[in-house]
Amino acid sequence: MAGRNFLFVPGPTNVPDRVLRAMVVSMEDHRSPVFPGLARACLDGLKPIFKTTTGHPIIFPASGTGCWEAALMNCLNPGDKVIVARFGQFSHLWADMAARLGFDVEIIETPWGEGAPVERYLAALEADKQHKIKAVLVCQNETATGVSSDVAAVRKAMDSVKHPALLFVDSVSALASIDFRMDEWGVDVCVSGSQKGLMLPAGLGVTCVSQKALEAAKSAKSRRCYFDYADMVQANASGYFPYTPSIPMMYGLRESIAMLLEEGLENVFHRHAYLAAGARAAVLEGWKLKLCAVAPKWYSDTVSAIMVPEGFNGADVIARAFKRYNLALGAGLSKVAGKLFRIGHLGDLNELMLLGAIAGAELAMLDVGIKIEPGSGVAAAQNYWRANKPAAALNGVGAKSGLAA
Repeated sequence: MAGRNFLFVPGPTNVPDRVLRAMVVSMEDHRSPVFPGLARACLDGLKPIFKTTTGHPIIFPASGTGCWEAALMNCLNPGDKVIVARFGQFSHLWADMAARLGFDVEIIETPWGEGAPVERYLAALEADKQHKIKAVLVCQNETATGVSSDVAAVRKAMDSVKHPALLFVDSVSALASIDFRMDEWGVDVCVSGSQKGLMLPAGLGVTCVSQKALEAAKSAKSRRCYFDYADMVQANASGYFPYTPSIPMMYGLRESIAMLLEEGLENVFHRHAYLAAGARAAVLEGWKLKLCAVAPKWYSDTVSAIMVPEGFNGADVIARAFKRYNLALGAGLSKVAGKLFRIGHLGDLNELMLLGAIAGAELAMLDVGIKIEPGSGVAAAQNYWRANKPAAALNGVGAKSGLAA
C-alpha cells in the first residue's frame, strides 16, 4: 500500500530516524577495550530516566516480560508470598507468571477500567502482621485498559504500616512517557522495555534495581541463570556483559537517551499529557464515546482504550483501519476483547501525527457503521491543542486540567 504505515499501537512505537541511523553500525567486538564506553553511556544514561542516583540499571537482551521474571527469581525465595492487583491483561500476566514460577500469589481483583486500589493494598499489608508478603507488585500503566496508577500512594501505604516488602513496579508503557521516580517512591525493582517510551525496536528488557533488592538477591534461593542480577552487576562494573549484548540496540538506546535528555524529561512528560488530553477530547467530546478508564484519575497519558458502542466489535474497526487506511490500532485483550480499540500516543509523536490516527479511526468507525459525526474527533483534538500549549503542564496542574495556557 502506498504511503507510510501509521503505527498507533501502544508499543512497539515509532522509532525516530535519528535512532534508526544510530543503529546502522557494523558489528564489533563486545570484549574490546573501547566497548565499555558504549555500555557506560547506556547504563549511566538510564539513571536520570529512572530518576535514581542509587539504583542499578540493568539491560537484558529480552523484553519487559523477561524483567518481570528477573525481579521475581532474583529477589524472592521459592514459595514466597506476593500481592498484586489484577485490573488488565498485563497485570494479569505478571500475576500468572508469579504463580507458574511457584510463588504464593494473593490477587486483588479490581474492575478493568480502574487502577491499583491503594486502600485494598493497605488493608492487606496491615493485616499481614507476620510479614509473609515479601513483594508488592504494581502495574504503573495498564496498557490493555488505558489506566494509570499512583505508585507513590502504594509506597506511602507500605510505609504507613512499616511493611518491609519489596516494591516491584511494571513501568513498561510509562517509563520515559509518564513521570516515574524510583528513589523518591522507594521502588525496589522497576521493569520496562525498549519498544515504548524509549523509542526503540523491541528486544531490550530495561530494568533498574535498588540496593535493597540487590541485597535480597544475595540470599534469595530461587534459581536463575540468564536473568541473574549478580552476573550482570559484576560484568557491568567493568563495562562488559556476561554474555553477548545487542550491540545495535545499545547504540540506539544511547541515542534515544540523548534525545530524551535534550528535550528535557519533564517536557517529555508534559508533551505526553498534552497530546493525550487532545486524544481524549476526540473520544469524549468529538465522538461522544467512552473510555475504558472509568474516571479521570485513571486516565493514561500513553494509551487511550476506546469503547465501541453496543452491537459493534472493536476488532472490525481495527481490521478496517489496517486493511483500508494502513493504520495500526491496538486490540482489546482478554476480558475487553472486541469491546474496544486502543490508540497509543507515546514516544516520538506530535499533534499532526496523532491527528492522522484520530482521522483514520474516524474513517474506520464510519465504515463499519458506528454513528459518529465525520471530522468531530479531529475537530475536538484540534480545538484542545489550539487552546492549550505543551508548556501548560509546567504550571503544575498538567494538561489534564484543560486550562488554557
